[in-house]
Amino acid sequence: MDEIISLKNVDYSYFGKIPALKNINLSIKKGEMFSIIGLNGSGKSTLLHIINALVYPDKGDVLFEGNKVNEKSLADKDFGLQFRQRMAYIFQNPDIQLFCPTVFDELMFGPLQINLPLEVARQRADETLSYLGITSLKDRPVYMLSGGEKKRVAIGAVLTMNPDVLLVDEPLSSLDPKTQTFFMELLLDLNHAGKTIIFTTHQLDLIEHLQPRVAVLSDEHSIQKTGSASEILSDEALLISVNLIHEHIHKHGGEEHKHYHSHYVFHKH
Repeated sequence: MDEIISLKNVDYSYFGKIPALKNINLSIKKGEMFSIIGLNGSGKSTLLHIINALVYPDKGDVLFEGNKVNEKSLADKDFGLQFRQRMAYIFQNPDIQLFCPTVFDELMFGPLQINLPLEVARQRADETLSYLGITSLKDRPVYMLSGGEKKRVAIGAVLTMNPDVLLVDEPLSSLDPKTQTFFMELLLDLNHAGKTIIFTTHQLDLIEHLQPRVAVLSDEHSIQKTGSASEILSDEALLISVNLIHEHIHKHGGEEHKHYHSHYVFHKH
């Protein structure tokens, strides 16, 4: 697979004072399923923001298909339009990105911004509504949707752009189990269709289910290790060092038992 995104020696700090990312080096291949894991505050969302050029690094380079992504390159009309069309961001909280009067308006917004003909935009919106099983919500005001429905609409709003890369921040956050299952299968389907999927999570069972390649962020805001899902999940010392699992002690009768326990969903006995 060809490299689609790379970060070289990237540093980022808030207000130039509070470190958020330190010496980040990543190479992500086209069509890859890739995850960034770590505790809250380790810099996962900030790293997605940098990949999507929502913020720019203090130091280092971000490249998309070998081209530098920065304020100067995005000011170029052709490159800027291509980059924004081909890379889509799905926020952890869908309320951040939903702002149109109705669901159909949300799905039409992106295609019209990239100057697709009106009928093509309508066709894409209708097809995406059907694909996500939300055709019945077509004329519904966004504020009248449930959390899971808003998440589907947020994904639909970027899928109508037909992006090559999907950046997804905490895909299962605040969703009920049925909707979580839907989104896990959706991410797999999109990846099998050739989309590059990059997502953040602190839920190790999601890593076990989706089997992405994984970069582990430490509390020090640097990458501790990159490897396959099985390599990362089997490295207990690593997961303990970044506080994603801890030793749990409990008693049955007079016997004391120890096992490793995730702070979230994943359990290992």
